[in-house]
Amino acid sequence: MTYKAAQSRYQSMQYRQSGKWGLKLPVISLGLWQNFGGTRDHDSAVEILSHAFDAGITHFDLANNYGPPPGSSEELFGRILAREFAPYRDEMIVSSKAGYNMWPGPYGEFGSRKYLISSCDQSLKRMGLDYVDIFYSHRFDPNTPLEETMGALADIVKSGKALYAGISSYPEKETRQANAILNEMGVPCTIHQPSYSMVNRWLEEDKTIDACDDLGIGIIAFSPLTQGILSGKYSSGISKGTRAEKSNSSVLPSHVSKDLIAAVEKLEPIAKQRNQTMSQLALSWVLRRKEITSALIGVRNLDQLKDCLGAVNNLTISTEEEAAIDKITAPVLMDLHPKPSGWLR
Repeated sequence: MTYKAAQSRYQSMQYRQSGKWGLKLPVISLGLWQNFGGTRDHDSAVEILSHAFDAGITHFDLANNYGPPPGSSEELFGRILAREFAPYRDEMIVSSKAGYNMWPGPYGEFGSRKYLISSCDQSLKRMGLDYVDIFYSHRFDPNTPLEETMGALADIVKSGKALYAGISSYPEKETRQANAILNEMGVPCTIHQPSYSMVNRWLEEDKTIDACDDLGIGIIAFSPLTQGILSGKYSSGISKGTRAEKSNSSVLPSHVSKDLIAAVEKLEPIAKQRNQTMSQLALSWVLRRKEITSALIGVRNLDQLKDCLGAVNNLTISTEEEAAIDKITAPVLMDLHPKPSGWLR
């Protein structure tokens, strides 16, 4: 049966401007990191993605190495675009990135011009697109001059292969430098994609969030649930199939400590008082700040998606609630900012 989008798709979702720029994103965006690779069948992927679009999620976030295996998420999404979503392409924001390991040899990762431009070309081919809406430098490369990395991003935009340039996980100093270089090239840095959650606040401590606010750069926060920890699903330990079990996850089994699980349990009464689930509370907390354009979620099934969407109904965190959350999470804060030689995202 041919997919037909719901006429009500824009009635419940909220949209925010990306910094000072004209790009608007839904407050909840959907990432296709680990859950839409080679092990995901077409029908279940369509079920989740179509429900997301019907609920007003217009932004779908990918990267060259998403899978597993690497590249398979873009291939699957490309098939769905062609078969189900083709009439709605201009209503969608599709993003991709390059920076982590994708193929062997010295040109298969990080921030060289060679890698970024060839990666963008490969991503477009996998998805069957002429352009992506956003193309990111997936991580800061300390061994490549920022002029080269940003120059590649600028040329990708100027060539029409992307509409907007973005950076991901860049620290405060490098965020400011990257923005200045892109401005000199006539291509603004429109958006930054860092990790951010109630228990992972490096973005605040590093003052990258302040830099983005100063520069008019939007922020889309990934891992707002800290890879599911803040959903409460680890209360009985690490379960099979959860992200902390996987070797390429940013959250390692050692991170899921008894103290952290206990802190999440202490947060649950706050969620209940707000008539929210823990996932909804975590998303509301991230979106409480005006600097945050969107929270980027990942889901394994439709129920998880529906749960997260419920956060849109109550995005305000009171001063008292914020103070209570700060007190509970202070002893278990983690710095999950990826180092240049770190995660395989």
